[in-house]
Amino acid sequence: MRVMDVLVCTSKDQTAWRDALAARLPAARVHAGPDAPPCDYAVLWKPPGDLFAHQPRLKAMFSLGAGVNGLLAMQELPRDVPLVRMEGAGMGPQMVEYALHAALRELRGFGGYADAQAAACWNPGHARARRDLTVGVLGLGVLGGAVACALADFGFDVVGWSRTPRTLEGVDCLHGNDGLDAVLGRSRLLVMCLPLTPDTDTLLDATRLARLPAGAAIVNIARGELIDDAALLTALDAGHIGAAYLDVFRDEPLPPSHPYWRHPRVIVTPHIAALTDVHAACDQVADKIRCLEAGLPISGVVERDRGY
Repeated sequence: MRVMDVLVCTSKDQTAWRDALAARLPAARVHAGPDAPPCDYAVLWKPPGDLFAHQPRLKAMFSLGAGVNGLLAMQELPRDVPLVRMEGAGMGPQMVEYALHAALRELRGFGGYADAQAAACWNPGHARARRDLTVGVLGLGVLGGAVACALADFGFDVVGWSRTPRTLEGVDCLHGNDGLDAVLGRSRLLVMCLPLTPDTDTLLDATRLARLPAGAAIVNIARGELIDDAALLTALDAGHIGAAYLDVFRDEPLPPSHPYWRHPRVIVTPHIAALTDVHAACDQVADKIRCLEAGLPISGVVERDRGY
């Protein structure tokens, strides 16, 4: 019986990923790097394009990130091999924490208190109930759904939007173009949890930014390409958008000259809203490989025409 071969090819921490996966698949040969022999499965994060020319027998490919737009954009990616996205793997709770931080900062006016401190101004605000802050969540998949439900459980008024109908307890779920407009019109805080697809690229443009209530805040913990940067900066300068919490950007690392770094109403973080946990991710990949080897179905297979 032929021994199964698994390839791990990542842009960082490759040895740690290989060792963690090998511990979970003791009967397999787990290889690291693009020079591996032909393998049955590939576990990938930002692989070199010429990798696939040397991997003719792949049964499935696993992305180590929740988003797969980078892999799908590769011309060399085999079109006849299933691509499997990461589902959760410790990222959900981290995204909840990030969104909750922004929601509490907006609810309690902590940004205003930071400005007051800089001006040595003692200016107490008024108490607000959590239900007074409506949070819109765009994207209700595994991660976006977790964010929406957690914020609702914490007492915020939450309205969510997805491409197709969804039902989440405690969340007013809308869908379609009319649903998107309705969510934007209600959201004092808008959290972006959408995958990047041709339909979502620059979704938040000047027209849609204008539909948000005056003074609304935006949180982007999905992909930088979802937002028209120039339109957002214009809306921030005009005061229509009160704050932007940005963790993802079109160009990463964010160039030092980018105006986001110095804008007084922008909070920049370096793509840390949801970091993949090595052990949780390898548990998931190993379980799915075992299912595939047994001829069982798995979740997370990317529908390439949708982009997720």
